[in-house]
Amino acid sequence: MDWFTADQHFGHANIIEYCNRPYANIDEMNADIISKWNEVVKPNDRVFVLGDFTLGENAERYGGALVGEKYFIAGSHDHRWFGDVPYWNYLPPLYTLEYKRKGQHPIVLVLCHYAMRKWDRSHHGSYHLYGHSHGRIADPLPRSMDVGVDCHGFYPVAYDTVIALLAKESE
Repeated sequence: MDWFTADQHFGHANIIEYCNRPYANIDEMNADIISKWNEVVKPNDRVFVLGDFTLGENAERYGGALVGEKYFIAGSHDHRWFGDVPYWNYLPPLYTLEYKRKGQHPIVLVLCHYAMRKWDRSHHGSYHLYGHSHGRIADPLPRSMDVGVDCHGFYPVAYDTVIALLAKESE
């Protein structure tokens, strides 16, 4: 199973107020986000994190507490540690996934920390997943989705859920 998420902001005290997160302090926030991730993600699942995982402190510790095979695109807060944690699979800032389907065109997901107006094959049915905005884009484009934790109850979003929501939106 593949999962998508962004904007955990582990260890970032100001994010609680900035995003009106329902936590008393960063320890409570960190523990809840880790618990929710581990509740749904299995050890052999792939998780694509689209940036702003932490401000840099304890990136290895937070990542080590999370199950699954982790793939990472850096966000605006990750450059202090990006590339230094050995168990992350680092991806370029713009990354395209293709899910093959027998007898049909593949499902294409274009991943980036930032929301885009146009993306790879956007005129040919591809989808775009992003973070960074914490659900504050008033009118997201069709076929695009903010997968940040603030938009999904602080859980990662499953591939099947992403496709179902985006396909329904596109009808």
